[in-house]
Amino acid sequence: MKKILVSFAAIATMMAFTALPDELSIGSAIPSPELKMKDVSGKQFSFNDVKKKNGLLVVFSCNTCPWVIKNQQVASEGFAYAASKEIGVIVLNSNEGSRNAADSKNAMLAYAKEQNYQWPYVMDENSAMADAFGARVTPECYLFDKNMKLVYHGAITDNPKTPAESTRDHLKVAVDEVVTGKSVSMTTSKAMGCTIKRKS
Repeated sequence: MKKILVSFAAIATMMAFTALPDELSIGSAIPSPELKMKDVSGKQFSFNDVKKKNGLLVVFSCNTCPWVIKNQQVASEGFAYAASKEIGVIVLNSNEGSRNAADSKNAMLAYAKEQNYQWPYVMDENSAMADAFGARVTPECYLFDKNMKLVYHGAITDNPKTPAESTRDHLKVAVDEVVTGKSVSMTTSKAMGCTIKRKS
């Protein structure tokens, strides 16, 4: 009996350490809008620094995840589309567990140049923002309206596995609806990708 209780205690402890924070719900205000995060250029940006008159797009991403790579084209198009509609764009790398490897600052800088990023690509120290948002994977999108309230959370398109076969561009549709003052018709979708590498 004593061994069983010890086993249950060990399992409970493991679950406590691996439990992920709750996901940010639709309608929520953006967490920590004034928190400064370091961009690959060395500059620091907060969400308030980046937002534009129609809102803000926050994306959790990284450098080497196969899901990020296969969605690079639709992601770049979606981010640029949002920017063209006066929505700020910021990309966060929360992979603190890989910060000395594939998601180092130098690797991020090289990736941002390769992808011709026209928006901040910042390090999310200690995965603080990933925890605040409840972000799980890369890539994962959060669209906020002009009042910085969450109106869409999820994938870029309806087919993250094979973006070329997508039939609905969730992000672009949500952007159009936000800009025209409509309610977002699909507020959530399933983001699919690599698990964010938080420090153990």
